[in-house]
Amino acid sequence: MIVYGRNAVHEAIRGPRTVLQIWVTRSAAREPWLAVAGVDVSEVGGDEIARRAESEGHQGICAEVSSFNYADVNELLALPSPLLVALDQVQDPQNLGAICRSAECAGAAGLIFPERRAAEVTPAVCKASAGAVEHLPIAQVRNLADFLADAKKLDFWCYGADGAGDLDYRTVDFSGPVVLVMGSEGSGIRPRVAAACDGLVSLPLRGKIESLSVGAAAAVLLYAAAAAR
Repeated sequence: MIVYGRNAVHEAIRGPRTVLQIWVTRSAAREPWLAVAGVDVSEVGGDEIARRAESEGHQGICAEVSSFNYADVNELLALPSPLLVALDQVQDPQNLGAICRSAECAGAAGLIFPERRAAEVTPAVCKASAGAVEHLPIAQVRNLADFLADAKKLDFWCYGADGAGDLDYRTVDFSGPVVLVMGSEGSGIRPRVAAACDGLVSLPLRGKIESLSVGAAAAVLLYAAAAAR
């Protein structure tokens, strides 16, 4: 996999994946951490990096890294009182990356999404997450509602984010083992997934528009959960 962007490459070096080769422009070569990366660094033009990255948003650097390894969902469920994030058909790479970044920064133990009809960990997601995917365990499941059922059998509380939810996020007890479920950008949480939750949580909207992005809503709820823990 080719990852691109300064934070994404830096965190790939710091994370568990193997970094095989780095390409940089002259300006990006000044990054001090490159000198101690222990990886072969080649100085090339911006066009060469854009070609390798297949993106103009490369910030003058890209790297070839080993493939992304997904976590074992059962290992995440076995952690002591974890805060987990589950995504129901979130398909936009920018939103997935933003949620990964917030989850990692807020101290979530892992993130879960379905194998189908969902964004995967791609170079664009690595860039959007500012490299958070290198440190946040991420697992795929075949069926999200079944995953929530399994979590509840292990005494997890599962809360879904829904604009019409009857629970104010400030009143929810996020202590203990918790799964926070975020829905897709357009339709939100699907009915079967919502039915598998213990409750639906809403955020108050005091402005004139009708909703927050899923990335912004996830950040609010993750830090509310972190504060409660």
